[in-house]
Amino acid sequence: MNRIDEVFSKKKKGVLNIYFTAGYPKIDDTLRIARALEAAGVDLIEIGIPYSDPIADGPTIQDSSQKALDAGMSLKLLMKQLQDLRKYVKIPVILMGYINPVLQYGFTKFCQDCKGVGIDGVILPDLPMQEYVEMYQQTFEEHGIYNIFLMTPQTSEKRVFQINEASKGFIYMVSSASITGAKQEVSQAQIDYFERIQKMNLSVQRLIGFGISNKETFDNACQYASGAIIGSAFINQLNKDDSDEAITSFVGSIINP
Repeated sequence: MNRIDEVFSKKKKGVLNIYFTAGYPKIDDTLRIARALEAAGVDLIEIGIPYSDPIADGPTIQDSSQKALDAGMSLKLLMKQLQDLRKYVKIPVILMGYINPVLQYGFTKFCQDCKGVGIDGVILPDLPMQEYVEMYQQTFEEHGIYNIFLMTPQTSEKRVFQINEASKGFIYMVSSASITGAKQEVSQAQIDYFERIQKMNLSVQRLIGFGISNKETFDNACQYASGAIIGSAFINQLNKDDSDEAITSFVGSIINP
């Protein structure tokens, strides 16, 4: 069983996925931060592949991505850093990035190396579903890698059902039609969207992302989905203090009563 499926089979609510950028704040921090996140109690880890034109990301993640690139981070180096991942990290790990670096790396090699280091899924926001089905799905499935699709408030009902049909693991439910970034509260328009999707009774689990930044927004999201994804707020924490103790404190502020 894929590790992502194991998480959702054991935990129906309150699933916490934390995103951070590979090679940030320091180029050799990737594995250390992943280990610290697992020790702190997160359920899934999402590692961002730095890219020079991250269309879905806001200023915080863009800045971390550019600094990682400037320091020499690349997909090739990331795979090397993750060679010992499964010696230390047992929970699911997902790579989030864009299709261009993956194609430059070599799509089949990317899937082979993901399997080799123990990656459970990938999120490629700019990979169209039809292109995925026609060109890449078979290779993903041969290597046991889940491709995580995104939906937004503008996604049509027909499209939502298509995403549900094509998805494994979970669906990334983008909370608003904007770029990533920490928000302090959830708007009524977002709640209406969450409720609309909830009433569709999709068969695949959902995690809500974009704008989840603290316990209040996390708990609110968990009312309408299995859990949520925190990215920019965690990058902001790393900017202030990236010690293991600070990471433990940050995660505790989200998941502890």
